[in-house]
Amino acid sequence: MKALYRHSLFMLAMMLLLLCLACTAHAYDSKPDLVLKGDIHSSDNHTYHPVSFTVPPNVNRITVQFDYTGRDQRTTIDLGLLGPDGFHGQDGFRGWSGGSKKIFTLSATDATPSFLPGVIRPGRWTLLLGIPNIRPNITAQYTANIWFGHPGDPAWLPEVLNPPLRREAGWYRGDLHMHGAHSDGSCVSQSGSQRVPCPLFLTIDAAIQRGLDFIALSDHNSVSQANDMRELQPYFNRLLLMPARELTTFYGHANLFGTDEPVDFRVGSTAVPDWNALLREVAKLHGLISINHPIRPDDETCMGCGWAPEKPVDMHLVQAIEAVNGIDAMLPDTGIPFWQHLLDQGYRLTAVGGSDNHDAKLSLTQPGGAFIGIPTTVVHASELSMPAILAGIRAGHVFIDVAGTRDRMLELTASAGQQNAEMGDALIVSTGESAHFTVKVSAPDGARVEMLVDGKPWQPNADLAVHGPLNRLFDWPSDGKRHWIRANVRGAAGELLLVGNPIYVNVDGGRANG
Repeated sequence: MKALYRHSLFMLAMMLLLLCLACTAHAYDSKPDLVLKGDIHSSDNHTYHPVSFTVPPNVNRITVQFDYTGRDQRTTIDLGLLGPDGFHGQDGFRGWSGGSKKIFTLSATDATPSFLPGVIRPGRWTLLLGIPNIRPNITAQYTANIWFGHPGDPAWLPEVLNPPLRREAGWYRGDLHMHGAHSDGSCVSQSGSQRVPCPLFLTIDAAIQRGLDFIALSDHNSVSQANDMRELQPYFNRLLLMPARELTTFYGHANLFGTDEPVDFRVGSTAVPDWNALLREVAKLHGLISINHPIRPDDETCMGCGWAPEKPVDMHLVQAIEAVNGIDAMLPDTGIPFWQHLLDQGYRLTAVGGSDNHDAKLSLTQPGGAFIGIPTTVVHASELSMPAILAGIRAGHVFIDVAGTRDRMLELTASAGQQNAEMGDALIVSTGESAHFTVKVSAPDGARVEMLVDGKPWQPNADLAVHGPLNRLFDWPSDGKRHWIRANVRGAAGELLLVGNPIYVNVDGGRANG
């Protein structure tokens, strides 16, 4: 009866989670807030046609999708935007794209190229339509779909502005930690004469050369890189660029993903007395937090780099731990023990990796460097989009490729009764019953799968040596207690190649971390 009761609780939690996700999807409906329609006549040729609309209070982004008929008759309508001050004034002319763009956006942090970022003031704004050509006796119809963003909206809205780069489910490889010109990233200038702030396109090019599917631009406390991303993402449409930042405090660092809104990072100040205050603010923005390099020294060699909050932190407000930073997987300051200690305490935190690259021009032949894509965080996601990648990380559907290869794989799945789980998921397995595990690995010959139960090695009744693609099934007998079970893959010399996230057994319901 006890096992049945716990299973019922588990199923109820899953139903509530699905209901919550459905409610969230409905709340973030991508339908436009305004639809403006009108006609352009031949008498409008060589004129400027204003189309005004009202921006309500508490709006921090305007997105416009514009289209018109008559292109087959050589009708041309150019497009611009005026703020509430008309053409002149502190918030007047905000941009002109001619006829080159069917969609544009602007906010305080970023804007589509040819438009200016800045505060969105409430009042009467104007689409400025320029008519360089419309033939006699012709009428064209235009439609402007307008979305208003609000503080706290996820960064991927509206979806029409941020469509998925690929719509198929799969394992997507990325780097979640890097720096460029918008913080302390530097590289040798074109002439080779000096070090200069390293431009973002070099980071993107290096990520493409590494075969990555996504990167997070995580400059220190800054969101200014979001403006460059508006220019670069349409061209680099095979590599997902995710806004991020490294919240850099005197008491630890953490990456924030999924929002480009300003966040007060001054932990220890009157405004932000402790990490809990900062984390609660991030939660309002639907952000995902990952504690970075938690075991780094916290001294003059790396001030604030280690995780050293003065007050206890509510770890339920954290979603991930950077378990591998750069090449530290086998070093004393790796974050893996820190992460596993939190797992032992009952937190369901996802292990991720990040290169912490500060020089996009680093060559792989340079010893000891933090190279883009090493390590690689590999995420099982429903599509290649920011919400899908972040959802995969939140769910724990992740493993870390320590060397940042293009093809090494680790999949751990389990079943018990009608329940199925992959890394990050949970199962209820009563005393005396067994969970049926499957591990699939692609790694160099001579490697071996290492199974861990609550951080301790456990040898199943199966050969876990790698000789070609590995696909092994084995059972794990349950004692009815709470456990976490995960896999590593080690090379022939014992070095870590792949770090897997756990499957949780007999937890108390849904994910413990938001």
